[in-house]
Amino acid sequence: MKTIEKSILIEAHKEKVWNVLLEDELNREWFSEFSAGSHAETDWIEGHKVVFSDDSKRGIIGKIEAKQPYEYLSIAYDGLYDNGEEDFDSEEAQKVKGTFERYYLSEENGHTRLKIESDMPEEHFEYMSKAWDKALEKIESLSLT
Repeated sequence: MKTIEKSILIEAHKEKVWNVLLEDELNREWFSEFSAGSHAETDWIEGHKVVFSDDSKRGIIGKIEAKQPYEYLSIAYDGLYDNGEEDFDSEEAQKVKGTFERYYLSEENGHTRLKIESDMPEEHFEYMSKAWDKALEKIESLSLT
């Protein structure tokens, strides 16, 4: 497992960037950089479940581990999702158990620094690292509107 670490400075307030991260109609736009039709099924409440899936009806399951509005969001993964079925026990599901995705927002001279960390199996690292570059550009563009 390797960790993707990226950051971008966005000419917008933290509240706007935060909304792009969590509002369904906005995050569907930048989630699509990872896979067509990607979306989150969650209420974004700390301790609650989140299912990320796409048009293939496959994805990943986790929970909102920590949430500090406009500052920090951490998602802990523990399983996979496949066509309506939740899988926590297979060998593939075990690979994601204990992995995290984290978002950090901070102010820098009236702008927002968004930093992400995303644990990734080595075989997906390069593809997902490039997808994160595109996703961050999309987050920036959506934050400026």
